[in-house]
Amino acid sequence: MTIRLTVAQALVRFLAAQYTERDGERRRLIGATWGIFGHGNVAGLGQALVEHADAMPFHQGRNEQAMVHAAVGYARQSNRLATHAVTTSVGPGATNLVTGAALATVNHLPVLLLPGDVFAARPADPVLQQLEVPHAADVSVNDTLRPVSRFFDRITRPEQLIPSALAAVRVLTDPVETGAVTLALPQDVQAEAHDWPEEFFAPRVWTVRRPAADPAELTAAVRAVRQARRPLVVAGGGVHHSRAEAVLADFAAATRIPVASTQAGKGSLRWDHPQDVGGIGHTGTATADELARTADLVIGVGTRYTDFTTASGTLFENPDVRFLNLNIAPYDGHKLAGLPLIADARGGLAGLTEALAQHGHRVADAYVTEYTEDKERWEQRVDACYEADEPDVRPTQPQVLGALDALVDESDILVNAAGSLPGDLHRMWRTRSRDQYHLEYGYSCMGYEIPAAIGVKLAAPERNVWALVGDGTYLMMPTEIVTAVQEGIAIKVLLVQNHGYASIGGLSESVGAERFGTAYRLPAADGTLTGAPLPVDLAANAASLGMRVLRARTVDDLRSALAKARAADTPTCVYVETETADTVSGPPPAQAWWDVPVAATATRSSAVKARELYERHVSTRRRHL
Repeated sequence: MTIRLTVAQALVRFLAAQYTERDGERRRLIGATWGIFGHGNVAGLGQALVEHADAMPFHQGRNEQAMVHAAVGYARQSNRLATHAVTTSVGPGATNLVTGAALATVNHLPVLLLPGDVFAARPADPVLQQLEVPHAADVSVNDTLRPVSRFFDRITRPEQLIPSALAAVRVLTDPVETGAVTLALPQDVQAEAHDWPEEFFAPRVWTVRRPAADPAELTAAVRAVRQARRPLVVAGGGVHHSRAEAVLADFAAATRIPVASTQAGKGSLRWDHPQDVGGIGHTGTATADELARTADLVIGVGTRYTDFTTASGTLFENPDVRFLNLNIAPYDGHKLAGLPLIADARGGLAGLTEALAQHGHRVADAYVTEYTEDKERWEQRVDACYEADEPDVRPTQPQVLGALDALVDESDILVNAAGSLPGDLHRMWRTRSRDQYHLEYGYSCMGYEIPAAIGVKLAAPERNVWALVGDGTYLMMPTEIVTAVQEGIAIKVLLVQNHGYASIGGLSESVGAERFGTAYRLPAADGTLTGAPLPVDLAANAASLGMRVLRARTVDDLRSALAKARAADTPTCVYVETETADTVSGPPPAQAWWDVPVAATATRSSAVKARELYERHVSTRRRHL
């Protein structure tokens, strides 16, 4: 039996019937579709979404990149078991997807992209917004999505949709391969009718695998742990994707091995778990980084070992250090010449815990005492940063976080991605639940926070979701505030105004670039941007987009405003002005290095000194072979 539908109608019906299942939990894979319509998708997918509105919910976006961020936020909060689709028109609408696609793929988070494309039949050539490539007539702007997609296809005939749609969903639901998936849809093909087999639209369940560890690899891993005297776990985002937090807690409690976390892995243990030692790497805690320097075995669980985690190859100083990498992806499992344990994080940790228990393996009491006392000293430093002795003055950024820390509970979720906040949060935030800490630091994309918070709130409507936003990232992409207002999505935006790129300003100073071009200021008499702060009013801007705005001028104001925002059932923004970008924000400094190359030759003393320091750090880098 067949049913006659357009290609776009068939795709919508197919997507509405796809499900995932893991551990007995079944979820609809594509929870909704985001769209901005133009001539490349309005008559195809636009009409199909109207035709099948009962089967596919729709969200109206304002910026194509932001729509992808919202879908990614939804996917991460859904443990990669569900995501959203995103449709755009041809031309700039399609190319605006590229940044969001890269973010999804870098972070191994599923999102389905459905950009319109130029006519497959080429009745007129070129058409509006078409890129002409003289040497390749089959190239369109959508080809820019190829390198940032885990799967890409262009549907130029109706018959191609069936195998391509199935392949797309296979990648979306594969815990190793998942990322951005792109089906480019020529506008004439979208509207073309075809006779489809009814079986194509039958509900289909995709099992999300939990591959078990190879027995030989598990035996080698147990041997490595038992031989180590100063082991350290580095928990990455794979712990969360696998829902392995409880098993990790059991492993840590049984062995007493300390657990540090990457940005993506923070929250793998609660901050007050005895074995949690906080963030690791350039934005990590002193406790975790000192343990890393002396560790003889680093047990990476679901981590990619980015340069922020390894301090650009300078952190793990012990000459005898070795790596044991529990990872579902072989590519990551073999990094740093590590001993691979290729498996799902939950199953791999459970296997390690059981095998080590048979030997009664635990680290020495002296090691436990050492990191416990170091952690207590670090928490005292955090308390000092959070404390506000003068509640009637303008807060520092750490005091802003301290006020929020005092208010929230384990039901709150924090979303952040870029600026100086990721470093402050990684070092100081006290994570209370497995999914409270939502940092996008694989791509660290400015503008992610507000749309991603919308996606998170759609996935967890009962939770309080906070988008922590600096003025720089706010100016990149405030547009989805309109979507939140339109749909009554009660996100909380904490907007911190420090008049510039505070994080990059500090980095600029450290590499001898003297904070050039990083502050939001008027030109001075010499033409440089070092005059008075720009007279912008971001609070008024947020209000003009329909958001309720609470201004906080002092610490006391801030505490009151945060409490009101948390209780609000409408989209609400708390606006607070902190220190300017050319002053110190107050948090503990970096506890480990990060490699940003410094000019090899310069006449300005700041750059000369920075280069001398850079060469000293570079000399400590090592290859783990």
